[in-house]
Amino acid sequence: MAGTSAADARPNPYLTGINAPMDRECTLTQLRVSGTLPRSLDGQYLRIGPNPLRPPASAAAHHWFLGDGMVHGIRLSGGQALSYRNRWIRSRAVSRALGEPDAPGPRRRGDNVNTNVIGHAGRTWALVEAGAYPVELDATLGTRAHNPFDGTLRGGFSAHPHRDPGTGELHAICYDFGDEQTLHHVVVDATGRVIREEPIRVSNGPSVHDCMITASTVVVLDLPVTFSRPALAAGHAFAFAWNPDHPARVGLLGREAPGDSVVWCEVDPCYVFHPCNAWDLPDGRVVMDVVAHGTMFEHDRQGPISATAHFERWIIDPGARRVTREVIDASPQEFPRPDERFIGRPYRHAWAASLCFDTGAFLGGSCLIHHDLQAGIRRVHDFGAGRHVGEFVFEPRHPGAAEGDGWLMGLVVDALHDTTDFVILDAQDITASPQAVVHLPHRVPPGFHGNWVAA
Repeated sequence: MAGTSAADARPNPYLTGINAPMDRECTLTQLRVSGTLPRSLDGQYLRIGPNPLRPPASAAAHHWFLGDGMVHGIRLSGGQALSYRNRWIRSRAVSRALGEPDAPGPRRRGDNVNTNVIGHAGRTWALVEAGAYPVELDATLGTRAHNPFDGTLRGGFSAHPHRDPGTGELHAICYDFGDEQTLHHVVVDATGRVIREEPIRVSNGPSVHDCMITASTVVVLDLPVTFSRPALAAGHAFAFAWNPDHPARVGLLGREAPGDSVVWCEVDPCYVFHPCNAWDLPDGRVVMDVVAHGTMFEHDRQGPISATAHFERWIIDPGARRVTREVIDASPQEFPRPDERFIGRPYRHAWAASLCFDTGAFLGGSCLIHHDLQAGIRRVHDFGAGRHVGEFVFEPRHPGAAEGDGWLMGLVVDALHDTTDFVILDAQDITASPQAVVHLPHRVPPGFHGNWVAA
């Protein structure tokens, strides 16, 4: 019998402590609020992440990215916090574990959806990368159906589509687990129908978590985390790994151009989960701001571990076929977000969550960071010891508000008391006391992505 290694004997940090899964669904209607909720906010703040329904057979082998999806929602209207609820996304495995019939809709390459949740075309969609279809949710976060955009999506989708503020279209770079040679540029129109699935040839099966758009271009990230047959053969559930032999490059593809016209530009090896924004320069170059990690999935088999996570500005030069990198802020951070009305355009404001590396897991630190990129100023809201921030999202104060004039909202976990605060800050002064805090009496495990979905 094989022995048990010291690594196998350690508790999995994505199943214990602050990441321990919630064990039930609930609806709360008596929510305590500090401060004053903006009356203009009428809708739901939604956040999704992995939350295993049943303990995995091998806790040591469990990977954070593969936990059953759970979505959380906080409903605001009329200056009141009306409700909080959480619901598992009904994959076949979750439905059967709960003794329910399978949720409606077709499946493709698995059906565990756990990475992002957005509003589009008047509906709410839970998303994941690597080939599975989106899941449409109802107003109470129940799984309405696994839905390939009403049958218009032939392949898989992405966790990170980006909405063009001018057209209302979603643009995404998508890949299939196991297909080592093809990405697709997928466009979903403003009515929720797929109008483009353009193939792009690659090699080694790169993991493309996100992309970015400009007014004219889709920016494609082909970086050295690729499909790993040795990892799959060794029994690792997450079969992607750092591949130093895979050239790191960034592609520029015209938004309506054929996939074989992409211009590839060399970049120093690194990995990017999340760009913040990008825009065109008059001379044909593209500027893109990202959080760049030195390596990713090099030795870690349970979740992402990063030695560096810098906020950087990249200048992508299709003439020189080269990307130059400049560090804007070297402090560890992730989940950069702009005012989404300025996606694809020059912009001034970005916000990101600090990271802490002393827990053995990928975990938000205590600070929310504001980058004023025009003034070159960095401001911080520190929530204090034992508190961990997730991704914060911006919502304008009113539809015509200037860039950055509005509210930042997100979840902050209090690990010392096992509770969670839904915090709303004035985006123009994040150092000030919160505008409002909705207090949840339980811990919402740190997850992935969230968005505000207006009613």
